[in-house]
Amino acid sequence: MAIKVGDRLPETTFRTMGEDGVPKETKTDEVFGGKKVALFAVPGAYTPTCHKQHLPGYVQNYEQLKAKGFDLIACTSTNDIFVLTSWAKESGAAGKILMLADGSAEFAKKIGLDVDLFARGMGVRSKRYSMIVEDGVVKSLNVEEAPVHDKSSAATMCSLA
Repeated sequence: MAIKVGDRLPETTFRTMGEDGVPKETKTDEVFGGKKVALFAVPGAYTPTCHKQHLPGYVQNYEQLKAKGFDLIACTSTNDIFVLTSWAKESGAAGKILMLADGSAEFAKKIGLDVDLFARGMGVRSKRYSMIVEDGVVKSLNVEEAPVHDKSSAATMCSLA
């Protein structure tokens, strides 16, 4: 069953990139505890919609999201942290958007937003979604049902905040 508004995010361990360039484990509470977070998920870094539209929207709307009271903007994907770090650097997201690697899809599975893309050669991935999380509790959830980014876009997030 998928997570819903009012639910607390499950405890999991993401991989993030430390300031020293060394990957580190980061727990759910470290990211979301005591903060208002704009979280969005993509099926994969560098995939067409994710790379050309979804992530760039959050980069472009970073200041507006911060002005809406978000302490943090974070992106999760089932890619490894090395791919996500390169993607952030190349897309202008570095220093703005915290990349949360969910390489084994543990988080995606725990919240019921995983998708089987084995037929496309991509394995288990995350569905595309966005959510507003306050102190670890889901306040808004926007899951895409098609390969678009309308419900989960930065513009939508700005309108909900």
